[in-house]
Amino acid sequence: MKRVASFALGCKVNQVESEAIAEAFAKRGYEVVEVDEVADVYVINTCTVTNVGDKKSRQMIRKVKRQNPDAIVVAVGCYAQTAAKEVKEMEGVNIVLGTKGRNEIVDEVEHYQQSLGVVDRVTGIMQEHTFEPIAVSSLHDRTRAYLKIQDGCSQFCSYCIIPYARGPVRSRPEADVVAEVKRLVENGFREVVLTGIHVASYGKELHNTNLLQVMEKIHHIEGLERIRFSSIEPNVITEDFLAGLSRLPKVCRHFHLSLQSGCDRTLKEMNRKYDTAKYRAAVAALRSLWADVAVTTDIIVGFPGETEEDFQASMAFAKEMAFAKIHVFPYSPKRGTPAAERKDQVDAQVKAARAKEMGALAKDLAAQFLESQMGKTMEVLAEREVAAGIWQGHTSNYIPVEFASSRPCKNQLIAVKLTGFSGEKAEGVQIL
Repeated sequence: MKRVASFALGCKVNQVESEAIAEAFAKRGYEVVEVDEVADVYVINTCTVTNVGDKKSRQMIRKVKRQNPDAIVVAVGCYAQTAAKEVKEMEGVNIVLGTKGRNEIVDEVEHYQQSLGVVDRVTGIMQEHTFEPIAVSSLHDRTRAYLKIQDGCSQFCSYCIIPYARGPVRSRPEADVVAEVKRLVENGFREVVLTGIHVASYGKELHNTNLLQVMEKIHHIEGLERIRFSSIEPNVITEDFLAGLSRLPKVCRHFHLSLQSGCDRTLKEMNRKYDTAKYRAAVAALRSLWADVAVTTDIIVGFPGETEEDFQASMAFAKEMAFAKIHVFPYSPKRGTPAAERKDQVDAQVKAARAKEMGALAKDLAAQFLESQMGKTMEVLAEREVAAGIWQGHTSNYIPVEFASSRPCKNQLIAVKLTGFSGEKAEGVQIL
């Protein structure tokens, strides 16, 4: 039996795609192994969100080729799409595919011969208008299923290369989404996460559905207990959207609401489509519906031209929003984007200092949020047993919780009273 390793760098969408690729090989008789094991085939799903992503992708390709010089190495994903010539010229690469054609990967590998040299199957993505279906039925013993429902992005933020790597918005047909969720529930999953490159754009080009509507459809599926979705922007939080969510109790009380900067001048230069007033109103609306809602976000520090005053405005806004969690990123220039060509780049040491300061604030806010949840009884979806009789899972508002139970409870919703916390993790007592 031939062995294959399918590995993703970067975002959750890449991870979902890589699991689907692994499953496609398994269905053709391959043994799926980890990327640090010797395999006959390595499929590396590359990332290009930053220049660091490019570098890590190259390092991984070189690493697997060293593990088995005779292996067939396939480079797929965003870096392969946007820098096909560069990837093709890398020593060790045999097949380059980009961000489409994943359903043909197994055939490409089985037809490959060393005499062919490097096979380049990368084609233009900017005129692509059809969602490429991928399916995953086995998620390595997980209780939470990630379901890709959308691809592409048309936002064109000034620091981001992804629209050029993924192309325009394409949405999975609503009927396919519903059928896939039903199948996942039949396979035992209680929670699904709807994900995509810009999931808020779901249905935009179909003209007959949207993110709220597809959630309404899957909400009625018997056996499904929880619905999550990946990052959205404040513009999505309209009165109609909130009214719809209020009728869907399976939707989790956790919203990853993209911010990037708490300074209006910086937001404008990033080409974000909202300002802090819009963001503030969205957060207030969410909290008016659910007192225990967790709002998490991403913040970039050291964007070109960001002054100390701009940074402090961003700090003050983050503190005002009282985020449950902040992912902090020092700005990293990305080739091919307008921001990378600006002459007013912020000094690396200044960026590092700002990232440290914002990170300290993020830690304080996370502790404050956890403190505000203590004493509450919440349902925890038990995901895994971390020690004998000790289980770990997440609440609806995505607090990781450990609790003791005298019986097996994997993939069950357990009532747990939160009693304390350490770091980002809470402890609780099962309520029988």
